[in-house]
Amino acid sequence: MNKSRALEIASSPEMAHVTFNEIPIYIQTVDEKNETAMVYTLDEPVLEQEVPLINLIEH
Repeated sequence: MNKSRALEIASSPEMAHVTFNEIPIYIQTVDEKNETAMVYTLDEPVLEQEVPLINLIEH
């Protein structure tokens, strides 16, 4: 996923269908400098992780 789209999704009030390793996730924040995002899975919102934007897929 490109940086600008990840920023749009993170700031949008609507839920976008995004996956990381085929698992649905929610994008919390985007680190533009490192091109990573803080995300959590929809099943376990307390388990945040930082992942590369390149590994996020919008469906």
